[in-house]
Amino acid sequence: MKKLSDIPDIDKPREKLASRGVQSLSSHELLMVLLGSGLPGRDVSTLATDILKVIEAEKDNITLEKLTRIQGIGKAKAGQILSAFELAKRYLIKEDKKIHNTDDILALVQDIRDKKQEYFITITLTGSSILIEKREVFKGTINFSVVHPREIFADAISDRAAGIIFVHNHPADDAQPSGADIKLTKQLCDAAKILGIQVVDHIIVTKKDYYSFLNEGMLNK
Repeated sequence: MKKLSDIPDIDKPREKLASRGVQSLSSHELLMVLLGSGLPGRDVSTLATDILKVIEAEKDNITLEKLTRIQGIGKAKAGQILSAFELAKRYLIKEDKKIHNTDDILALVQDIRDKKQEYFITITLTGSSILIEKREVFKGTINFSVVHPREIFADAISDRAAGIIFVHNHPADDAQPSGADIKLTKQLCDAAKILGIQVVDHIIVTKKDYYSFLNEGMLNK
């Protein structure tokens, strides 16, 4: 039977992760797992200690150059560490984003403005106008006659949203609302009142133009 002292340094946090879960690992142990191995004269524990010192000192200013200054950390290892941090930031760490005006909304939907198909997007908000989630609800040829408010509000209810914004694109490059757009907006506003959710705006976007029901005084008509 192996003694604890006989187990290589990197195997100890790996075994701990397997038996007790990733949350049980210290920051030092997490770095050891991420590095995978050390090098002659500098074991993985020593490298992890040096990296942790840089992380604690630099926090949001960690760069490839700063990591490669550590003895034994080349561009490949430094890139691996930075990539892990960036992935966590994108998918696990959400920064509060407040919606102040129409420009803030347009910045969130740039990706649909030049699409050849129609997209219907919902943006849910807290009571203080902090973004909760942006979602694609429909894609393709949107037949508003069969769009039901329950599909559109389902996620807003789950989010416990206080407000909601609707955005859809017009591939034909005419931002003016159709009769169906106006009818749907009224239906959604009526449903929102029952649910206690504020409709902040409904915006139609094209490549270069947009139409805001709120700005045009059409939101509650």
